[in-house]
Amino acid sequence: MRQTIDLTVESSRLAVDALAEASGLPKQRIKDAMAKGACWWTQKGKQVRLRKAKRELKPGTRIQLFYDDQVLARQPEEPELLENKGRYTVWFKPHGLLSQGSQWGDHCSLLRLAETELNKPCFLVHRLDGDAAGIMLIAHDGKAAAALSQLFSGRTMTKIYRARVTGNLVADDLRIDTPLDGKASVSRVTTLTYDEDSDTTALEIRIDTGRKHQIRRHLSGIGHPIVGDKLYGTADSAGLQLTAVELAFHCPVTGRPVSFALTNQVS
Repeated sequence: MRQTIDLTVESSRLAVDALAEASGLPKQRIKDAMAKGACWWTQKGKQVRLRKAKRELKPGTRIQLFYDDQVLARQPEEPELLENKGRYTVWFKPHGLLSQGSQWGDHCSLLRLAETELNKPCFLVHRLDGDAAGIMLIAHDGKAAAALSQLFSGRTMTKIYRARVTGNLVADDLRIDTPLDGKASVSRVTTLTYDEDSDTTALEIRIDTGRKHQIRRHLSGIGHPIVGDKLYGTADSAGLQLTAVELAFHCPVTGRPVSFALTNQVS
């Protein structure tokens, strides 16, 4: 079931009561949806999630519920906290976990799960495809978030990925610079190993830019889509074989160079 409720309350009442009446859904389902970030209201001029089912709403308050039972039923694999640097943390995001939530909920997002585990503010610094896995940074104050985001947008962040693609791709720092969405895009590809039995190649990829689905689109564009890429290749039960394995940069907090890498890498 999927439905959207958009209402303005006419008299003071609890949020859960107003939504249950408007939607026809049981109150327990409403409470679950609210806890998972599917309810929104305006607070101090901003649209924010409303999670408290027993919030007393004043007359004239607008409230929205984006209810999708399939989205709310999802239970993704938990992320792993790799390092806590104080003003930012380093995480492993598993396959299937979103970087951030949508209007339909945020319980399947790294940002929300990090916020819940650490019990402090969390700011998204960069994104990683939901189908992909790998290292991500989460900032814990506005200044740290801005400084780290600038490293990504300013192309001073070293980003290394591992992927397995279909076919035999022989590459030694192959530069793929096909523009994406009208913007300059650069990926550099190096072959690690080739497996004859599966006719697949393990690659290391470094990207100079960060366009949407850049690695997936670049590799598919040269005839070697990533194994399990349901958008640009063929779906596979094992999922998308793409992992962000290393981030290296000059830390804006300590002023020192840092590097974070996964020990178990795609090969």
